[in-house]
Amino acid sequence: MSWNEITVLVEQAKTGDRAAYGELVTRFQGSVYAMALARVRNPLEAQELAQDVFVHGMRKLPQLRDPRCFAGWLRRITARMAINRLTRRGPLFGAETELLDAVPARARAAEDEYAVGEAVGQLKVGLARLKPLDRATLEAFYIRGRSLKQIAREFEVPTGTVKRRLHVARARLKEVLEGIDPTLAEQFAAEGELAGV
Repeated sequence: MSWNEITVLVEQAKTGDRAAYGELVTRFQGSVYAMALARVRNPLEAQELAQDVFVHGMRKLPQLRDPRCFAGWLRRITARMAINRLTRRGPLFGAETELLDAVPARARAAEDEYAVGEAVGQLKVGLARLKPLDRATLEAFYIRGRSLKQIAREFEVPTGTVKRRLHVARARLKEVLEGIDPTLAEQFAAEGELAGV
């Protein structure tokens, strides 16, 4: 299919021709799915995202001024919706079942259980010593698993402010934990770097 044919299909779809839009979906579904998969890294979620992109595209198609820009316009929609989905999803605390099945089961020894209990206790003490806003921000993200957008809505601040508060609160908690247990402080700092905020 040539770009001229695509332009004609876009013009027809803009007037409400569903068959023309169906042809566009058929033509672009592979590339939209590939881009979605590259961003969300989950085949089922990428498939769902691709469907959402085409539904959104169908509703917004009359706003597209230049039909020749359809491919780029669709790419921008895919990128934006992928970012929105990842931001809403929040931190991931799980793994694919296939990965978990491949990991050999191992019971914790009594010493390990004790060490984990001690670390949790020290972390609670550290959190209690923080200012209320720092504590609430860390608990929302790490304990309640809220996404950055959810926290921003909850605290009625921009997402960038939430990122800054998480960064500052983690640094303050690290200082508090260093006074309690330097090893725990290093572990917490490493966890924060892995979270990427």
